[in-house]
Amino acid sequence: MNVMKKYISIFLLFIFLSGCATMGTNMTKLNEGMTKQEVINTLGNPDGFQRAGEYEALRYSNRLMSGWSWDRADYFAVLKNERLVEWGPGEIRQNQPNVLVLVPLN
Repeated sequence: MNVMKKYISIFLLFIFLSGCATMGTNMTKLNEGMTKQEVINTLGNPDGFQRAGEYEALRYSNRLMSGWSWDRADYFAVLKNERLVEWGPGEIRQNQPNVLVLVPLN
């Protein structure tokens, strides 16, 4: 019986850890020039978005299954005219009117 509990614990830990890396792993599947729909097909529906002129930033929150994490970085996919131009963890800033840029985390 103890052996079965050990295997179940290892399995649950594996599922938990694989869930932690999902967003970062999926971000590596993105390529410059992808359409908005291709980004959504790869990453799923965004948790939020921001628009400025011809730019749109799709926000994907990095959460564990429990809803909290020691890594609270948000991931963004920045589109210009419905095409992917930047992506990764960081924050979105408007550096000029109608222009969004992704500022990487330090």
